[in-house]
Amino acid sequence: MGRSTARRAGRRSGQDGAGHRPRSRRRRGRGPARAVLAFVALGAVLLTAGAAVAYWRDTRPPVTDDQVADVTDALDASTGRPSASSPPSPSASPKASASPSASTSPSPSTIAIPATGPGTFVTARADGTTVGTGSRVRRYKVLVEEGIDVRPSAAAAEISDVLADDRGWTRDGTNSFRLVSSGSYDFVVKIATPGTVDRICGAAGLLTRGEVNCSVGTDVVVNLKRWVLGSPQFDGPIHEYRALIVNHEVGHRIGHGHETCPGAGRPAPAMMQQIKGLKGCVANAWPYDENGDYLSGPSVP
Repeated sequence: MGRSTARRAGRRSGQDGAGHRPRSRRRRGRGPARAVLAFVALGAVLLTAGAAVAYWRDTRPPVTDDQVADVTDALDASTGRPSASSPPSPSASPKASASPSASTSPSPSTIAIPATGPGTFVTARADGTTVGTGSRVRRYKVLVEEGIDVRPSAAAAEISDVLADDRGWTRDGTNSFRLVSSGSYDFVVKIATPGTVDRICGAAGLLTRGEVNCSVGTDVVVNLKRWVLGSPQFDGPIHEYRALIVNHEVGHRIGHGHETCPGAGRPAPAMMQQIKGLKGCVANAWPYDENGDYLSGPSVP
């Protein structure tokens, strides 16, 4: 076969005269396919990333109206509140003094209150003990920020004592409480420096200004300053103020809303925002009295 005949045959078969397919045509044939595959792969990656972001947003714990009200009212009632243009002043001095605390914690006069900490926590160990006889077992954790003068075991023991008290929420016969150190939980109590509290609460839109506690979703975030000094608005010893923090926040988690004073001279309900003022009631940290009667008051809308 002549050279011209071979060329004509090659053009019909897509080969050159030597029997090879042109390289340029091979590249052009695969190029669009590669582009389509790359586009599809990129779309799959973006779709997956979008789903992950949506899932994260949907599972963030919401901040309730009660949680916002507790922080706002506590900050409004606190003395020496910094102005909006002033930076927070978490601690006036490196050491603090206050009323005697429960025997499970060091004396407040020996507990330093640093302005901020590392933001990492130590989880209190649990022995699996459940307090109360109610069928609804509430699992909870106790976490203490690293580097502060509060031992996680001591804090957990004090919180457990509050929950086990006959005047506490176990008296309703429905709820019981179990300290856990791993796995699922219903709520967690975190004791942290003022600066760390500001960061945690601020991420949820709650302004604490180094002064007050907050509650975010399932987390009860206790300002070390309040754990050591109590609140100037609460007329009682420090361990009673700590009991009020625990009972008030746990009350929210088992379905109780805010209440107010039922009458002059009567015990203030544990679900009352007592730091706003007692309105004639007597300071009280417990939801029940010694006889097992619920210390209630009119509901606050």
